[in-house]
Amino acid sequence: MSQYKKIDEQDIAFFTQVLTSANVRTTDDDIQRCAADHTEDLSFLPEVVLLPENTTQVSVIMQYCHQHLIAVTPRGAGTGLSGGALPVWGGVVLDMKRFDKIIHIDTHNFQVTTEPGVITQVLMEAVREKGLMYPPDPASKGSCFIGGNVAENSGGPRALKYGVVKDYVLNLEIVLADGTIMMTGANVLKNATGYNLTQLIVGSEGTLAVVTKIVLRLIPATEQTLLMLVPFRKAVQACEAVNTILLAGCRPSALEFMERDAIAWSMKYVAQSTVSLPEDIAAHLLIEVDGNDMDLLMKEAETIASELTQYDIDEILFADDNQQKEALWQLRRKVGEAVKSHSVYKEEDTVVPRACLPELLHIVKEIGREYGFHSVCYGHAGDGNLHINIVKQNMSDEDWQQKLPEGIRKLFKEVVRMGGTISGEHGIGWVQKPYLDIAFSASQIALMQSIKQVFDPKGILNPGKIWC
Repeated sequence: MSQYKKIDEQDIAFFTQVLTSANVRTTDDDIQRCAADHTEDLSFLPEVVLLPENTTQVSVIMQYCHQHLIAVTPRGAGTGLSGGALPVWGGVVLDMKRFDKIIHIDTHNFQVTTEPGVITQVLMEAVREKGLMYPPDPASKGSCFIGGNVAENSGGPRALKYGVVKDYVLNLEIVLADGTIMMTGANVLKNATGYNLTQLIVGSEGTLAVVTKIVLRLIPATEQTLLMLVPFRKAVQACEAVNTILLAGCRPSALEFMERDAIAWSMKYVAQSTVSLPEDIAAHLLIEVDGNDMDLLMKEAETIASELTQYDIDEILFADDNQQKEALWQLRRKVGEAVKSHSVYKEEDTVVPRACLPELLHIVKEIGREYGFHSVCYGHAGDGNLHINIVKQNMSDEDWQQKLPEGIRKLFKEVVRMGGTISGEHGIGWVQKPYLDIAFSASQIALMQSIKQVFDPKGILNPGKIWC
């Protein structure tokens, strides 16, 4: 039985007074829209959807919900893959889509101040117009919100060279569970003043505070890219080639792995035949180099191609123009959607030390054979982040519900044994909670639960996620 108060007419009246009736939603369409994200086929109905427009409104809502013990689930664009935006205890969904303004692009200090409801690609394009660059680019950059990226500490293909979201967040405006408004740090590149609250909030999945303003550092934009697609006859060799490229002194901006099913299903999903896929090809590496000197990029691409001749590869495809580059990137970015459209599936977001990637791929296939599941693997080979999409296909419902979790647990134990962990960028959310004991000791879990207790003593913020 839920510990949280059910929403009643008095609560709706209060929310309407704060937000106006247009921003208090109880229609079936709004409830259903906020009942799910992109995690499998899961759905949990909220009781009301609130659309605040400013920090003061968020503060008043949180103060009220804290006082009345009402569950609050912050929501961005709903593109998450771990169930972080699912209102598993009903209550309020705090829909942040009206926080959609880029407040200021500071070209003198290479910073941008933005609200959390700005689409990531819109932000990237806005700063590029000023000659600046915000590098993290998750696969859903065209639809996900920057606030959701902060909540999950998102990465993306270019994390290899440029890092992930945490490497760019300087400061945050947040609202605590009791309605308190504060800044977490300062708009500076160096800060050794007290505990790093900013980085504590990054990746906390909406369980500690509601982010209402974000200050990001930027870097000068690069103007040129070269992109190549390398077909391998052995998937493990595609993983092994990653370190070969890096040890040769090359520094790609992206180094992406796709096994055969990943690219084949994606090609079918987007109705694209850009790539030839002979029967003996087992995997591809999508490799990008970037900079401002095309001659240097050509030299780096030639070095990479030369290093890869020691492997059993087919002819390398060099993208000739921006249209072909975009077509290749679309194949990579659409793999997850393609798999989801093909079958009921579960996506695991494993990450291991980069040199362990060949071993991880081998173990995934061995465990699949042992437990009777088929997997489609792809991901960010450059930083050891392998997305493992387990598809149901012909598995019985009983095996899917009972046997598969045993296989996933065995896989995660192997990942941790290699020095890795169970999520690289998708977060824990709702679906990975049962496996936290593999990644953390009891003492570690107790310490992090204590942090949650300090920030949210009544447990109203995104309840049911990670710890509670």
